[in-house]
Amino acid sequence: MGARQLGMDIFAPNENLHLPAPNVFIPTDYRSRTHKGRSHSQPSKKSHPVRHYAYNARVAGLYYHINIAASGFQVTLNGYNHKLKTLLETIIGKIAKFYVNPDRFAVIKEKLRKDYENCKFQQPNEQATYYCSLVLSDQKWPWMEKLEVLPNLEAEDLAKFTPMMLSRAFLECYIAGNIECSEAESIIQYVEDVFFKGPHPICQPLFPSQHLTNRVVKLERGMSYVYPTLGLNPSNENSALVHYIQVHQDEFMLNVKLQLFTLIAKQATFHQLRTVEQLGYITRLTRRNDYGIHGVKFIVQSTVKDPGYIDLRVEAFLKLFENKIYEMTDVEFKSNVKALIDMKLEKHKNLWEESGFYWHEIVVGTLKFDRKECEVAALEQLTKQEFIDFFNEYIRIGAPQKRTLSIRVYGSLHSLEYASDTGEQAEPNKVRIVKSVYDKLNP
Repeated sequence: MGARQLGMDIFAPNENLHLPAPNVFIPTDYRSRTHKGRSHSQPSKKSHPVRHYAYNARVAGLYYHINIAASGFQVTLNGYNHKLKTLLETIIGKIAKFYVNPDRFAVIKEKLRKDYENCKFQQPNEQATYYCSLVLSDQKWPWMEKLEVLPNLEAEDLAKFTPMMLSRAFLECYIAGNIECSEAESIIQYVEDVFFKGPHPICQPLFPSQHLTNRVVKLERGMSYVYPTLGLNPSNENSALVHYIQVHQDEFMLNVKLQLFTLIAKQATFHQLRTVEQLGYITRLTRRNDYGIHGVKFIVQSTVKDPGYIDLRVEAFLKLFENKIYEMTDVEFKSNVKALIDMKLEKHKNLWEESGFYWHEIVVGTLKFDRKECEVAALEQLTKQEFIDFFNEYIRIGAPQKRTLSIRVYGSLHSLEYASDTGEQAEPNKVRIVKSVYDKLNP
C-alpha cells in the first residue's frame, strides 16, 4: 500500500489465481443533482469510443467496465495479464481526450430518462430500501430530482463538465493477481502521467479540504423514526416495510456480536413472520453496512397486512425472540459461534470475490484488510453473557442504545391505512418524517 498526494495504491499479488483485476477509482465532488446527472451520462458515453476494441479484447480474454461510483467513476479491468496494460492505456487515453458525440449523447440521455422513469415500477420492498438509503445518507440525490434536471442537459453541458470534473482528482488504485509489483507500479505511473503530468496537465491533486468523507446520519438513541409513504405504482397492491436498527460504528467485537445475532435470528424471523403469521412472501432479516455504520434490517412485503401492522409484528417478534436468547444453552451458543467462524475461515472462491472484499474496504474507507482474522479472534473470546448483554443494550424492545428507522411503503390495497398512519398523533420517543425532500418522490 502506498499513499501520495495524487492518490493511494494497493497491490495484492496472488500466486494461485492468474487473473489480474486492476481497479482505478477517480472521485469527483457531486455538489449538485446536475453534476450527478452529468456524471451518470459520463461513464456510459466513455464506453462508446472504445467499444470497437471490446471484441478483440474479449477474444484475448480481457474485459473492462466503466461505472459510476459514490464520488466519481471507476474503471475496472480483468483478464490475462499479457495485454492488460495495453487495454488500460487505450481506455485511459480515450478518457483523457474525451469527446462528446451528440448522437450518442441523445441515446444515453433517453436511456437514463427511461431508467429513472422505471424506478416507480420497482417492487415496494426495493422502494423502501431506497428510501432508507435516502434518509441515512448525508448527501444523496433522489432519482426524481435527477429526472427533473435531465431534460435541460445537453451535449454541450457534458463537454464543459468533463474538464471541470477532471480538473481536481484523486486516484485510488487496487491491483491484484498474476502481476509483478514493478508492473503494478508501472500501470499506476502511467495513469498518473496521463492525468497529472505534462506542460498542461488535465488534473491537479485535490486540495486537502476537497477529500470527501462518507457520512451517515446518526439516529438518536432511544428514538424511533417512521417514514410512511405511498407506493409509486398505483397498480401494485403490495405494501412493504423496512425496519432498520442502527447499532454501531465499525469495531470487531461489536461486529461479530451483530453478525451472531443475525445468524441466530434469521431462520426464526422467517419461521415466525412468514410461515406462522404469513405476513408476506418476501420476509428476510439482513445486516446493513453504511460506510462502516452497522445495523440490521427486517424486510417484509405483503398484500395481507399494511406496513404499520407489520412493524408492530416485527417488534412482537423481537419480544418473543428474547426468550430464545435467554434460554439458549452453552452448547447452542458455541455451535452458533463455530458456524460463524467456519463461514469466516472459508477461502475466497475466486479472484473476483477476493478483490471485491479488499475493494469494499477501500471504498468505504475502513481499510481493515485483516478483518476476517480479527473477527475470528473476537469470536473466540466472546462469551454467551457478553452476547446477551449486547442484545439487551442495542436490539431488544426498550434497549437503552436502540435506534430504529421504519420505512413504510403503502400499496393500493392499504391506502386507508396510510391515511390513518399519517394522521396519528405524535408519540413520545417517536419521530414521524412527513415533510422532507423525499416527498418529491410522491409529487
